[in-house]
Amino acid sequence: MGVNNGATDRGRRRYDSPLRDQQARRTRQAIVAAAARLFADRGYAATSLADIATDAAVARPTAFAAFGSKAALLREVVDRALAGDDEPVPVAERPWFRPVREGRTPQAVLRAYAEVCRLIGGRAAEIFEVVRRAADEGPELSRLWETMQRNRRAGATMVVDRIEALDPGPRGLDHERAVDIVWMFNDPSHYRSLVLTCGWSDQEYTAWIADQMSHGLRLDATRSAPDAK
Repeated sequence: MGVNNGATDRGRRRYDSPLRDQQARRTRQAIVAAAARLFADRGYAATSLADIATDAAVARPTAFAAFGSKAALLREVVDRALAGDDEPVPVAERPWFRPVREGRTPQAVLRAYAEVCRLIGGRAAEIFEVVRRAADEGPELSRLWETMQRNRRAGATMVVDRIEALDPGPRGLDHERAVDIVWMFNDPSHYRSLVLTCGWSDQEYTAWIADQMSHGLRLDATRSAPDAK
């Protein structure tokens, strides 16, 4: 009987493991969603893990066990806002970033990247503001904010690299200055200001970002506007 029970238990563990994994993932997703709502509504300092657990309908120890700290949870909120889900796929490899890498003219690359800025702004502008305001509250949060700025610059660098590969002609800008310009305009705070505060449409915002980047990079519109087919 002991052998049979052991075999049954082993079978149950095998079959139950995927279900437990799914349940754990759903729990983490609920905690992250609750944290994103409360951080945006109340701010980081005014939101406790207990508040998040209550909103997510889980016990506080569950929320703590899932992420370890409120700062780690905020980092997860940022990651999911940027990516759009919890799949371990880098932003640069996401389908919605592919048009940037595959653009065949500088203007096509900038239009595609403006759409990426709109997409990320819509998902992450509020949480970027949360982190910016919380960055002075401790070294972990300060490092998170610095990482977010470096990641924005890495995105800007990919865009400039693609443009320079397509059109290496002189424009009076060195590589780092060009990256500075794109980095300036890929900041989600622009989306927060223009769309969420001033009421611009997403289409107006996207067109404005593309135009500002193009102007800042001194692209020749008459030469690069038509897309190569």
